[in-house]
Amino acid sequence: MAHPFLVKDIAFQAGLSTATVDRVLNGRAGVRRQTEQRVKAAIAELEKQQAGAEVAGRKLAIDIVMETPVRFSDAVRAAFEAEVATLLPTVFRCRFHFAEVMKPAELVQLLDRIRLRGTHGIVLKAPDVPEVVAAVRRADEAGIPVVTLVTDLPNSPRVAYTGADNRAAGETAAYLIGSVFGGTPGHVLVTLSSGRFRGEEEREIGFRRVIRERYPAIGIAEISEGHGTDAATGSLAARALASDATIDAVYSIGGGNRAVLAAFEAAGRKLRVFVAHDLDADNRSLLASGKINFVLHHDLRSDARSAFRAILDRSSKPVRSGHGPLSAVEIVTPFNMPDHHASAKGEIGVVVG
Repeated sequence: MAHPFLVKDIAFQAGLSTATVDRVLNGRAGVRRQTEQRVKAAIAELEKQQAGAEVAGRKLAIDIVMETPVRFSDAVRAAFEAEVATLLPTVFRCRFHFAEVMKPAELVQLLDRIRLRGTHGIVLKAPDVPEVVAAVRRADEAGIPVVTLVTDLPNSPRVAYTGADNRAAGETAAYLIGSVFGGTPGHVLVTLSSGRFRGEEEREIGFRRVIRERYPAIGIAEISEGHGTDAATGSLAARALASDATIDAVYSIGGGNRAVLAAFEAAGRKLRVFVAHDLDADNRSLLASGKINFVLHHDLRSDARSAFRAILDRSSKPVRSGHGPLSAVEIVTPFNMPDHHASAKGEIGVVVG
């Protein structure tokens, strides 16, 4: 495993001991494949960050921890990696810790392990439950700033929230669906990945408020705890359709959209309108093919930039900003969908997620 990096730098990037990294690099026996992969991934990250000329400036290592489907974590990784280059001469090294589903105890264990190992900051997408809030408090007491991403932990000592105005996003979805229905009756299936996420709850609250006040002829059914995965979300959607013959629209807050569409097709049911969140690869394809009608997305690079700045600000002065600039909500249709490559380069305006 040829590389130009010090063992201690690889260990810090991978979140492993130097002894473990040394065993992997020298091909010694008794090393798990998962550990080998972590070392390889750490070297790949270091190579990306050190591409080009050496840059004088501060070097900060941060940990990005997310419970989220792969399609969204891939988009977040791309956004953070792209934004790192704009912050020179400060060099950020990002360590990513992603899982589609994590029990609160597993998440807490991970946060405590990061705290004990050391980090310059944590960017966190996690459920708003007491044990996670307590883990954030321990990190803060250790002098580690925590920034919440796309879903907030308002009762924790996090230094900032970065992401969209989730309540406004839900209100926007209600307006779009209500406009399509045009005063006629309808029934919307609202899908959440989990009721434990504050951001999803805020979207639902905004959606229900506008439907109740402006479109009273529209009913709402809800499914939750599919965690955005296709298998679980599809099963929940199929059960909802079987129990309610009037459902004819979808507001997808939690993802798993291909599975939801498959459930409608299997049941022989037609959709009048489908509103989703986030312009990830799946939704980009579904939007282009006309399977979904609107995507509410926000600029993840803007979120990454705000998170980096909040950590930098906290490292220079002990302040809590409450939240960074909220990402703007933009309605994306098949006709104004930004080019994928332009989006990756940050050459588009902000799009609601």
